[in-house]
Amino acid sequence: MNLSEMYQEMGIDQDVYAYGQKITEDLKERFAEIDETAEYNQLKVLHAMQKNRVSDIHFAATSGYGYNDLGRDTLESVYADTFHAEAGLVRPQITCGTHALAIALAANLRPGDELLAVSGKPYDTLEEVIGIRPSNGSLAEYGVTYRQVDLKADSSFDLEGIRAAVNEKTKMVHIQRSKGYQTRKTLSVTEIGEVIAFVKSIKPDVICMVDNCYGEFVERIEPTDVGADLCVGSLIKNPGGGLAPIGGYIVGKEAYVENCAYRLTSPGLGKEVGATLGVMQSFYQGFFLAPTVVSGALKGAIFAANIYEKLGFEVVPNGSESRHDIIQAVAFHNPDALIAFCEGIQAAAPVDSYVTPEPWAMPGYDSDVIMAAGAFVQGSSIELSADGPIKPPYAVYFQGGLTWYHAKLGILKSLQKLKERKLVDLDLL
Repeated sequence: MNLSEMYQEMGIDQDVYAYGQKITEDLKERFAEIDETAEYNQLKVLHAMQKNRVSDIHFAATSGYGYNDLGRDTLESVYADTFHAEAGLVRPQITCGTHALAIALAANLRPGDELLAVSGKPYDTLEEVIGIRPSNGSLAEYGVTYRQVDLKADSSFDLEGIRAAVNEKTKMVHIQRSKGYQTRKTLSVTEIGEVIAFVKSIKPDVICMVDNCYGEFVERIEPTDVGADLCVGSLIKNPGGGLAPIGGYIVGKEAYVENCAYRLTSPGLGKEVGATLGVMQSFYQGFFLAPTVVSGALKGAIFAANIYEKLGFEVVPNGSESRHDIIQAVAFHNPDALIAFCEGIQAAAPVDSYVTPEPWAMPGYDSDVIMAAGAFVQGSSIELSADGPIKPPYAVYFQGGLTWYHAKLGILKSLQKLKERKLVDLDLL
């Protein structure tokens, strides 16, 4: 059985496969560049592990208070060195990216302080954390105020708007690298560095925090390389490499990371407690594999952009733009197409491929959301997944794939579903 026949056995029609092969062939040069970045980042991670003398003793489980957890403490040093930061907090007790961000915010803001978002409204799940949408325990309830400066129409920072917004109360600036459920472009690390420098020129003591979710290892540098005081993300996204079963990370200036540790555990305890319960090997091994896993996900995103752009759909980023995260948005302007796409991704999954995803009211979102994810780790965004809110422009947000080959199958499967429902016409190509 040849490759074409194998795809046919997986439910992909010959014309869908042929279209995919043509797109793949056109992307060979670009994929080679991605492989070079993955090689660079692999060496960066490996160097940090060797520098910190990682040993099998660091994989041992701890329980109870977790005092003297060598694996936990060493892993935090590995993260800090990889990100060129002063300190790190990498814990299974951090449940998700939103939790990590909430910790960083609450740890470093006090009543009377103001949080300024300079890349527009943060991701949906942070709205209740901040108090944009009222919620029990929000920062607003503790007297932290909030302002935002939207990006310009071309997704660049509104520097004059930022200058006008910064005031004596501004304690922290929030920068979101990825787009979230928006159709703006993702911010490059260089752009993030430029806005940080600009903010610091106005108020040098302001804390600049970057939501780095979906961006780790896409480029050769990270926000902490360009002046970010705090950089925050999830281990079930890029840096977990698909193996971390839970967790989040915070890296940055030692004083701010220490504050985060006190918020995560309690004042007086900080980083000293927190048993790892046997997950350390997965954390280390996942981080080691992360650059390669991210490169596969990135290839999948670029493949998806080119597949759907050539079919006439609005894609963000477009098929030729530089990439700064693993997310690919496709605006269908049709709820049926959005749902069909997600069904295709689900059907390509190694887990729960027989399940049909349906829109539902998810906690933290203001509309029904459809999510396709047949993952080894529940909700893992570095594994093949797609989701989107059921509201205009009916955009799907595709990400992940532990391997490029799985991402490729997922995209072809999504196209197959759209073809079967006569939502695309490959004969027009």
